[in-house]
Amino acid sequence: MQGPIRVITVEREYGSHGAEFAHDLAGRLGWRILDSELVAGAARAAGVPENQAAKFDDRLDPWYYRYGKVFWQDSMYSTSGPCDEQIFDCERMYTLIRQEILSAANEGNCVLVGRGSACALAGKPGCFHTFVYATMAAKREWFVKAFPDMADRAEHEIVAADKRRAAVIKRFYNQEWCARGLYHLLLNSSMGTEAMLAAAIAGAGLRAREPVASGQ
Repeated sequence: MQGPIRVITVEREYGSHGAEFAHDLAGRLGWRILDSELVAGAARAAGVPENQAAKFDDRLDPWYYRYGKVFWQDSMYSTSGPCDEQIFDCERMYTLIRQEILSAANEGNCVLVGRGSACALAGKPGCFHTFVYATMAAKREWFVKAFPDMADRAEHEIVAADKRRAAVIKRFYNQEWCARGLYHLLLNSSMGTEAMLAAAIAGAGLRAREPVASGQ
């Protein structure tokens, strides 16, 4: 980790409450949280609406789109085809998200949620990387409560979401999403929020922000 920790990344399985943990961690430390904000920042950089960028979150461009893009970028079409800066797709968005991640890390005092942040900052001093997971039973219970109309497809949707996240990391960083070597700390969310927060804060060598007294 080399030096004081100023950035914590939180990768998470779908339905593991990892994002909620990240938000609670940022609040406990008094740091910025960058979750959907990473997607919003990429949208601003590209000059596209945030809702358009959100459609690419944790997604890959279809294979036939990537195949066609090869022809756009071929030198035969370089004078008439669109340039990379004029195209907004998954590849463009994750390139911009990586820039957002690096910029946030340089500023420090932030918690970054997913989107390859652990890979983008691998080996960077002052960064602490965590991975939050849960049992399938726990994830299924969460999914059924969140999406009761899709209860019969709970396990299928959970597995599919994690496969999409893994595919994004493999495509853009050539890394295995859940490879233990990427992370300093693996957290099973069944241990509870307070235990997770204590483990992460202690593991990173940090101290929680003192609560503000009423009236101050």
